[in-house]
Amino acid sequence: MSEIIPSTFVGFISPHGDYGLRNSQALSGVSHLWQDFFARALAEQQGSATNTIKPLEPVDIEGPLEPTAGADLLSHILTQRECDVQDTEIRPPEPLFLPIAEFEVELLDKPAPPYPDDEIVAQQQQQNFDSGWVRPIVLNAGQPIPEPGPAPQPRPLLLPIAEFELELLDKPAPAFAAEELAEQQKQLNYDIGWARPLILNNLRLAA
Repeated sequence: MSEIIPSTFVGFISPHGDYGLRNSQALSGVSHLWQDFFARALAEQQGSATNTIKPLEPVDIEGPLEPTAGADLLSHILTQRECDVQDTEIRPPEPLFLPIAEFEVELLDKPAPPYPDDEIVAQQQQQNFDSGWVRPIVLNAGQPIPEPGPAPQPRPLLLPIAEFELELLDKPAPAFAAEELAEQQKQLNYDIGWARPLILNNLRLAA
């Protein structure tokens, strides 16, 4: 049996066997641990930063010893200035290049050289020999040879030529009506007898 007891009532939290309560308690404990860890790390960092540069103590001018606090501080500053500090250039990630043969044509395999004509003729002859002579003999070995049937009779070659086959010609265009022919003739007479001479006369005058 499972120990998970769902809290069906609103506002009721079972203290026994309720994993939601256990999880919340565990997470709160972990968060406290992380808070303590970060507080200690911050305190150590601040302590180390304060210990590197100590505040200058008051100098006793009348004492027998020469004060060295300023010289120590100056030497520390000079040492830091003389450090060889180099900037590290951070470049963005470059795109990944994948050579794909479908897009890079030079990556494809070079085409095979074509066969010469005499080799193609020899291959066709060999194929005809195998198909018409060798294969039938091998496949029919030990079987009775069938009786040969009648050979196909030659028949005339049908070539559809438009000069002899009239149905292959283009259909003639329908004839114009008598009224349309009269209107076309009237427009032609107007162009030849009136419009063209007038335009030519105007062109001569303008020239």
